[in-house]
Amino acid sequence: METLFNLENFATLGALVLLQAVLGFDNLLYISLESKRAPADKQAMVRKVGIGLAVLLRIALLFVLVQLISYVQDPLFGINIGNIIQSEFNLHSIIVLIGGVFILYTATKEVLHMMSLEDIHHGDTSQKSVGAVIFWIVLMNAVFSFDSILSAMALTDVLWVMTTAIVIGGLLMIWLADRVADFLEKNRMYEVLGLFILFIVGIMLIGEGGHLAHIMLFGYPVEPMSKTTFYFVIGVLVLIDLVQGRYQKKLLLAKRESGRTIPPV
Repeated sequence: METLFNLENFATLGALVLLQAVLGFDNLLYISLESKRAPADKQAMVRKVGIGLAVLLRIALLFVLVQLISYVQDPLFGINIGNIIQSEFNLHSIIVLIGGVFILYTATKEVLHMMSLEDIHHGDTSQKSVGAVIFWIVLMNAVFSFDSILSAMALTDVLWVMTTAIVIGGLLMIWLADRVADFLEKNRMYEVLGLFILFIVGIMLIGEGGHLAHIMLFGYPVEPMSKTTFYFVIGVLVLIDLVQGRYQKKLLLAKRESGRTIPPV
């Protein structure tokens, strides 16, 4: 008992909670945007229930991966077409690739929907049922879970530490989800930024899945995007959006002032 609850394990727990928070950013963004598809009076409930079920699924997935980690990494099949493509897929790479493609599709669809005038004249037609939104939140959380769980398993083999980190991470996500959703609701212009961040998340997952599958295209390996590169790109996007927003406000202010100027007689 003393060896389980020692200073090293508590230090590892702190590191894992921090890791859960960092790796959960893209997941939190997806949850906030996806929950908007539910009826307005159900959105907060959808986020809480979806994250709660996702945490239970993540804990179950942790126990499964601890027992079956070798099977997840074992090759299932390969595709080899001359010098065009070579690959060796395993279960991990397939799940990450499918998740990346779905995120890319979702972000692209929502961007195109924003560009359409259909929702202006006929209302928002992209709403889903509460059950459907919860289903997609839980399912996509499973995709995002793989990286965080495998990273946790690389740091420790103590189950209570990993399980506690997952629960704390889930509680943090529940607390932050409403705040992120409220911020996006009050600052609608940042929805575009959020969707393009989600778009980059999809590209990152596809790159990571391609790397896990050892895909070679025309003799060149598919390389994963590092977390450092990912957060640097996100930082640049946010900075561009802030600068553009302030510049646009200055232009509008200058236009109003010029409109109020009395022309010379």
